[in-house]
Amino acid sequence: MSEPTLIQSKTSLPVDQIEVSGRLRPVSEAGIATLRASIAEIGQITSPIAVRQLRRNGETIYRIIDGAHRHATAVELGWTEVPVRVFECTDDQARIMEIDGNLAGAELNPLDNAVFLATRKVVYERLHPETKAGVAGALAKHGSANDMMSFAETTAEKFGLSRRQVERLVAAGSRLGPDEIAELRRAPRQVTLKDLQVIAKIKKAPDRYLVVKALAAGEARNASDALKAINGAVEAAPKSPVDEQYLALQRAWKRAGAAARRRFVQECSADLTDMLNAAADRMGVAAE
Repeated sequence: MSEPTLIQSKTSLPVDQIEVSGRLRPVSEAGIATLRASIAEIGQITSPIAVRQLRRNGETIYRIIDGAHRHATAVELGWTEVPVRVFECTDDQARIMEIDGNLAGAELNPLDNAVFLATRKVVYERLHPETKAGVAGALAKHGSANDMMSFAETTAEKFGLSRRQVERLVAAGSRLGPDEIAELRRAPRQVTLKDLQVIAKIKKAPDRYLVVKALAAGEARNASDALKAINGAVEAAPKSPVDEQYLALQRAWKRAGAAARRRFVQECSADLTDMLNAAADRMGVAAE
């Protein structure tokens, strides 16, 4: 596979010609504020924004690889043009460049580190399938992998981490879905690596999502406390089939968003109306 190609003839682009989409980490107001202060001090962006050149519907477009905060700051400051480094590359190469740029240059929280490293592992193994677990070992048995390094070893060396740190972050990030990541970003207290490890070990998806919701809503100090509360509620719950079905319905209703609840009520309105009428009749008989 060929390496990304730097187009040396293009060193700047109009701000409004650069697309920002599909980012692993959203742009934060704090990040923009920090860059704005730096630009006010030195008068310029010190690192060019990395962008990808590609064709869409017969037109050349430019999409950010690394530098979304720099781009957002330039937009906020009313700049018309920014310094860039323009590359031709594949989707996977662009993702690796985005991840490596953030891991090397940004102060990331544990959640961002876990998401970036878990994604990097998936993309890295697509680009280097020989490094997947099992494949490298099989090649080594046949003397074909003397110089081969696993993803964890390569990433640890690249970013100054231990192999164990990389493995723990990848394990934590790989269990989180996009909706869970979005929820955890809203948590009033910063999610720790220990929280992520606790979440990653929860085998039942509904329980994992309840822990995430509790952290996002500020209802638990940490993931361990949230999980204990859920397990305690389950242990205290009655064991009859009707009670278990009721609790399952109740948990599903609490997890569902407003749109899903409205749809449920609309589609089940006839059944719900019949049941409410029957309950009202029973109450009337009891009152007599």
